[in-house]
Amino acid sequence: MEALLPLILLVAVFYFLLIRPQQKQRKQLQEVQQSLTPGSKVMTGSGLIGTIEAVEGDEVVLEVAPGVTNRFVRRAIVQVIPDEPVVPDDASGLTGSEGVSLNESNAEHNPRNDDGDEPDTPKS
Repeated sequence: MEALLPLILLVAVFYFLLIRPQQKQRKQLQEVQQSLTPGSKVMTGSGLIGTIEAVEGDEVVLEVAPGVTNRFVRRAIVQVIPDEPVVPDDASGLTGSEGVSLNESNAEHNPRNDDGDEPDTPKS
């Protein structure tokens, strides 16, 4: 009986660390594949990103470039990509980690003068 206890514990550890998380991940992926709708931005298992044009049974038509469509099976879709928030074009207001603007923090690492020439070096 004492020799059987470590074996049972080993099976329980494998179940909770390997099998159960994999089942959850498979269920989540299946839910994503069943909820595909036209207009969603998705990524396939091979990394191709496109917008769903049509869902036809077990197949999905993706627009990967303007006017270019590819047909995939639903199982090939692994992720729905959320819409990206709009980022302002003016990046001058961004600051580095110390609260210094990006242009100022880069100045100490850039050996060029303001006019773009190399710094003056003393000639020996």
